[in-house]
Amino acid sequence: MSANNSAKKIIQSLVHRAKEAQKKFEKYNQEQVDEVVTAVAWALCNPSTNKLISNLAVDSTGLGNAEDKISKNKRKTLGLLRDLKGVKTVGVISEDKQKGIIEIAKPVGIVGAVTPSTNPAATPVNNILNAIKGRNSIIISPSPAGLKVFKELLSYINKELEKIDAPKNLVQTFDVPITKDLTNELMKNVDLVIVTGSQNNVKEAAKSGTPAIGVGQGNVTVIVDESANLKDAAHNIKISKIFDNATSCSSENNLVLVKNVYDEFINLMKLEGGVLLNNSEKKLLEKALWIKGKLNRNLIAKPAIKIANEIKLNLNSKDNVKFLMVEENGIGPQHLFSGEKLSPVLTVYRADDFNHAKNVANEILNYQGIGHSIGIHTNKNERIMQLGLDLPVCRVIVNQAHAFATGGSFTNGLPFSLSMGCGTWQKNTIDNNLNYKHFINTTKISTTIKGNEPKLKDFFEEYCNKHHPKELKNIDQ
Repeated sequence: MSANNSAKKIIQSLVHRAKEAQKKFEKYNQEQVDEVVTAVAWALCNPSTNKLISNLAVDSTGLGNAEDKISKNKRKTLGLLRDLKGVKTVGVISEDKQKGIIEIAKPVGIVGAVTPSTNPAATPVNNILNAIKGRNSIIISPSPAGLKVFKELLSYINKELEKIDAPKNLVQTFDVPITKDLTNELMKNVDLVIVTGSQNNVKEAAKSGTPAIGVGQGNVTVIVDESANLKDAAHNIKISKIFDNATSCSSENNLVLVKNVYDEFINLMKLEGGVLLNNSEKKLLEKALWIKGKLNRNLIAKPAIKIANEIKLNLNSKDNVKFLMVEENGIGPQHLFSGEKLSPVLTVYRADDFNHAKNVANEILNYQGIGHSIGIHTNKNERIMQLGLDLPVCRVIVNQAHAFATGGSFTNGLPFSLSMGCGTWQKNTIDNNLNYKHFINTTKISTTIKGNEPKLKDFFEEYCNKHHPKELKNIDQ
């Protein structure tokens, strides 16, 4: 049997089971659905399970660190539960009497979710909870490195689902090694595809013929101006940058500092554990971090000290090395440090003033990360608005630790998610954070209302006064 035929047979079996489960599940009432959501969430939030899964994730993928993954799994899941609490996804979910419109929620059916190795537990569970809230079944296609982690997590999920007698096979994954054929075949045979991570998978999803939601690449730039609380900004950037060894697409990659605060801020970053490399050290880092233009798998998402040791960085003390910094002037493929680094490495640019900083940020976005987000530390509201009005991004993160804020935070109003849409700038179908609304269909019942038909004069009087005065007299006759 060919690899392609084998993939088709495996997917057919998974989809058949998923369809049977979903048909039973769609008959659940809201209370029953919400209990299933709680059961899945507990499977990861149970402290003992979370610790086990987080350690396994680091051991299996070699990415990030267990302590931060424990925090990420807990906070992201709790945040999503908060967003989902009390939300109607069964039966009538809204009624607008003025417009005579009643909306009824329906499942999309079977969801296929492709998830990355950087978050082998948090991202799948985020997708599962959103899918289940909409009474869908879901098949997870993890990265090959993340399959072992998710299979282990799935065993705990299924134990919880069995306790509440939920339909069997509501959540599934592969029992065989992940291949491109399997993932591509899955995308062709489900009702909705969700892709987080690999941009190659995003492109394949778009070609699958199935409605697909893929999210774009990150390469976050953060501006620090002269009005900012510099100490707070430095600390927020540090804790965000080093979290889970910078596995997040929302981790700061580039800092643009106005010259009036440049030296002071660099010194504050040093106090936070940053090490500024000289030109020769920068060259050594570039050679180590990229191999033939691609990020070195052995160094991404590793602690800064490991990277420092790799390039034999001469440090007086290694106790407080949290992240590395390099100064850069150029932007684009010939300047690799201007792109995403997936490591505790920050690229620093000097700007003459805020307008110059905005232009630098815009140039970086147009090279890589367009549509995703930008951050700013400032006390000038007009500058915040300028970024929102002028730059091609879906999110402007203000005076926050970027990696914690972009995907929803307990101190901002963005939906909790691990998948950030980047709009048409990155050929994404969504420009907001992936959430439960993307996992339901709605039926609209339309009834008659009091008529409200306008006249031509209502809209064209002013225009015709200027350009067609003769026609104005007879416009509504």
